[in-house]
Order: sequence, then structure tokens, then C-alpha cells
Amino acid sequence: MELNSNISAVITGGASGLGAATARKLASYGVKVALFDLNAEKGEALAKELGGVFCQVNVTDDASVDAGFAKSRAAIGQERILVNCAGTGNAIKTASRDKNTGEISHFPLDKFNLIVQINLVGTFRCIAKSAAGMMTLDPIDGERGAIVNTASVAAEDGQIGQAAYSASKGGVVGMTLPIARDLSRELIRVNTILPGIFNTPLLQGAPEPVKQALGAQVPHPARLGNPEEYASLATEMIRNAYFNGEDVRLDGAIRMAPR
Repeated sequence: MELNSNISAVITGGASGLGAATARKLASYGVKVALFDLNAEKGEALAKELGGVFCQVNVTDDASVDAGFAKSRAAIGQERILVNCAGTGNAIKTASRDKNTGEISHFPLDKFNLIVQINLVGTFRCIAKSAAGMMTLDPIDGERGAIVNTASVAAEDGQIGQAAYSASKGGVVGMTLPIARDLSRELIRVNTILPGIFNTPLLQGAPEPVKQALGAQVPHPARLGNPEEYASLATEMIRNAYFNGEDVRLDGAIRMAPR
């Protein structure tokens, strides 16, 4: 897909981190961008910087997502690009024993479900609604649209306490090919990126020695990933018409240890 000012994109989780870097990258080609996020302050500021539109969206809520797409499409037109970066995580063991009291507890199921609802169901919700919109468009150079999802290396080598996170991201990986097949006749491509340890807002508050120690675990280059590197791969997945149905690790060859 050729990126230019005739193309519109929606980026979920677009106010910061991987989503913000992708929005900046697409905007640098002239693409009109809509940012879906809960953080209105950051989202409005970035949208103003890029000449785009901010939509305060909760990806777990149908009405909120519908309103977001309605607002973005009214402002910049039906999107041909969707990049799903909205997501979160937690760290709770499946079952554990308190070191002091010996009391046994298990992963609260509401907290497990919340991660799955945001990372997996929220991603699918945005894909389904965006794809339905893309299907109304006339093809350009044999394509109607391109979708990029964000999973995680935890989908394949999740650490202790990451049962919910790994399940949700593994689900994103697992649904990529069937969705790509579902949408193939409609000329819409679907791919997924599995980032490793990236320097996103989740880590930016950590002390520098902690970030250096995490980066040192990466075989090469021995550092945290930059959001711009994610944006570069996402952009290639969008531009390259033969890139479809793929799940690609972007991790400096790291394989996560149990903890």
C-alpha cells in the first residue's frame, strides 16, 4: 500500500509508546491519523502535533469503539490502516503461598478476564469493526486495507506471573492467520508484531540501572528496543503487499527466562 495523504489510519493506544511512534511514522508519509486512547491529555497533544484527530476510546466497550470510529471517519475518512497497540498486563501467579503466613491464594479471575478483555477481545473488536468499514472502500492497487496487531514475545515464552498476559497475547497470535484468511477475498491484509523488551512508558519510570540490566539480557543489540523500530516494522507490514498472515518477533533474539 502506498502511503500518502489520501490514506487514513487508526492507531489504538496511539497516545504514547509504540502507538505514538507508529502514528508519527505514518504521519511522516502524509497519512491522516486518528489516535484511540484513554489518555486525553497526551492524545490531544499528539493529535494536534500531527494534524490528526484524538478519540477517547475504551477498547473493551462496544459503544466507545463505535463512537471512536464514527468520530475518526467523520474527521479524516474511512481508514485503510488499523494498528492495534492498546494493551496492558499484570503479574500474578496462578496459585501462590504467602511466604509469611503460608496462606494460599489463586489468580483472581476478574483480573485475568480484564487482561484478556483488553488485549485480546479489545483487539478483535477493533479489527472486526475496522474491517467492516474497509470493505466499503474501492480497492487501490488491489488492496482495501491493512491491519497490524501487537502481541508480545510473552505469547511464546511467558514468564512467571504472566498467565493472563501470555494467554491474551497468544490469542492475538493465534487469530492472526484465520482473520487474514477471513478477509483475504476482501483484499485486507492482517499481520502481528511480537515485541520484546521495549523502552515504552511501562519502563520509562524504572531506574536507569534496571533498564540497563534488562537491555543486557538481549543478545544483540544489547539494549531495550526503541518504539521507532516497532513503527518501522509496522510500516513495512502495511506497505509490502505480500506481507500477510504473519506473526513476527521483534526482540533482538531474546528468549525470556522464567523470571
